[in-house]
Amino acid sequence: MFTPEMLESLKKVEANRSANIALEPRRMTAEEKDALLAQFHPDYKTESFEALKVGPNKGDKVPHELAALLQGNSRVLGLDLDLNAPDYDVDVLVIGGGGAGASAAIEADEAGAKVMIATKLRLGDANTMMAEGGIQAADKPNDSPAIHYLDAMGGGHYANVPELLRKLVMDAPGAIQWLNQLGVEFDKAPDGTMITTHGGGTSRKRMHAAADYSGAEIMRTLRDEVLNRGIPVVDFTSAIELILDDEGKAAGAVLLNMETGEHLIARAKTVIIATGGAGRLHYQGFPTSNHYGATADGLILGYRAGAQLLYADTLQYHPTGAAYPEQIFGALVTEKVRSMGAKLINKDGQAFMHPLETRDVAAASIIRECKERGEGVSTGEGEGVWLDTPMIDQIHGEGTLEKRLPGMLRMYSKYDIDIRKVPIVVYPTLHYQNGGLKITPDGMTAVSGLFVAGEAVGGIHGRNRLMGNSLLDVIVFGRQAGISAAKACKDVHLGKPTLEHVNKFMAELKAAGIEPTEESPKLLPHYARTGDAK
Repeated sequence: MFTPEMLESLKKVEANRSANIALEPRRMTAEEKDALLAQFHPDYKTESFEALKVGPNKGDKVPHELAALLQGNSRVLGLDLDLNAPDYDVDVLVIGGGGAGASAAIEADEAGAKVMIATKLRLGDANTMMAEGGIQAADKPNDSPAIHYLDAMGGGHYANVPELLRKLVMDAPGAIQWLNQLGVEFDKAPDGTMITTHGGGTSRKRMHAAADYSGAEIMRTLRDEVLNRGIPVVDFTSAIELILDDEGKAAGAVLLNMETGEHLIARAKTVIIATGGAGRLHYQGFPTSNHYGATADGLILGYRAGAQLLYADTLQYHPTGAAYPEQIFGALVTEKVRSMGAKLINKDGQAFMHPLETRDVAAASIIRECKERGEGVSTGEGEGVWLDTPMIDQIHGEGTLEKRLPGMLRMYSKYDIDIRKVPIVVYPTLHYQNGGLKITPDGMTAVSGLFVAGEAVGGIHGRNRLMGNSLLDVIVFGRQAGISAAKACKDVHLGKPTLEHVNKFMAELKAAGIEPTEESPKLLPHYARTGDAK
């Protein structure tokens, strides 16, 4: 099913495979990386960003697509809502049903709080499910949280918020044990010790995995725990605006039933935003590995309520999204493939970069190879480079790929591509929201009683995230948000519920001369054809 051009290129890849396996491409210098990123990474395209004109981050740049939503019309405008007659009344309202939301709900429930999860799709329909490669934790004798900290700080271009990163790495071993005790089936040696591997930018083998469906296995376990505890889950229900009390404290949310269109009021003493990422905004027209509901909802809700954003101008483009066949364009090809020895190869069969460079450097290298050097592989629907998956079995022995990457094998086998025998074509895909809402180590924002966890947080990873640290922050900060929210709600006495902050924000937009082009939050992407499409 490959095109003639792809087949011709494939001959060169196969002819050079043995030499490329033995090759150890040199790592780039810091100066080379900086120059590469400045020229080819999407975050550095100044024309793709604009300065916000209103709100806590007035003057800061964000992608055009996000700016339109942050400065959009609220979905509660014109609604007749009785905030004093709540449909739900809880201690802790968790908005979002992914790994962070589930972890938060479990810990809040454990602390004795009355908890409810509201999620716009179903419990577990989240980016957590899409994570494949693994979760980092320094729990081996040759490693330490300090080394993990240095790896992550370097990978984040030294922009990580130190106290957030410290908490991430210090709590990591405990997070792994917590998941293990809940029942996550991590890869283990015959003696029961956990198998760990390298990831891009790591100096130690600290990646814990469950084959190549780590996120799905973690989410399965967390979902079961939520349901077994009897924590209420209101699914297919989106939060469209936060409710504050007359003292400015978080007091719940206005919810929208996605099936019936009914508006509901949830009153809560504390609120946790765990709404995930923004890949479905398709910044700069990139494809995405994200789940269908990843539209930056939490950033909009928090921002209008007065919470600050941090690094909202930085995204992560995973270097290896599927570029062929068209049916899976943008789907994630886990970094674990490269950590096991598969190298990136251009159309002439040459390995052009070290396989374990950080994600931003790898993505920029691939873009350069295709756009400047003309060494990309044309698929007829786009271009990319080869990821030489057959190297894995040649390096580690026959059957390794099937055992360690069963999900990848299945995904490609649907299209009659056996990745044990032929390489795959990849190109960067929009993967992770590095920026988000600013929090303290206990998970709280500048808005009293409002906590955030997971991908909606900014600052943990700096300006580039290392593989395996996203699943980790989901657990570490999800648990912490649940613990903190449950503790805080014990001393909360809510005043009169209000949406006055929304009115003030809309007035600020008008005063700035902004005529919103979007209703926000977006909730779901729009893929319907318009016009005279044929």
